[in-house]
Amino acid sequence: QGQLVESGGGLVQAGGSLRLSCTASRTIFSSTMAWYRQAPGEQRELVASVTSGGITRYADSGKGRFTISRDNAKKTVYLQMNSLKPEDTAVYYCNYFLSPASWGLGTQVTVSS
Repeated sequence: QGQLVESGGGLVQAGGSLRLSCTASRTIFSSTMAWYRQAPGEQRELVASVTSGGITRYADSGKGRFTISRDNAKKTVYLQMNSLKPEDTAVYYCNYFLSPASWGLGTQVTVSS
């Protein structure tokens, strides 16, 4: 199934920015890729997705603030997060949207007020 390794999280003040990366051990070339997040006590939710052709979609919570992108050659998906809010605090994961692989460990994003 391959592995997914997320990175780039951290502690940031409200209004700040972070860029998350997710590198896959197998190709992402023809796959829709997605970022998800899970806050404590909450279910995992979809944050953004990008198709193999570069079409992006966002959950309402991230529209206008988050940008998902991909580099197929590097097998890497990115999530640029700007104007972060405390409610963005969560563990962020990426995965193949249609045929999910085993979940990685995620990367913790903590936004302080």
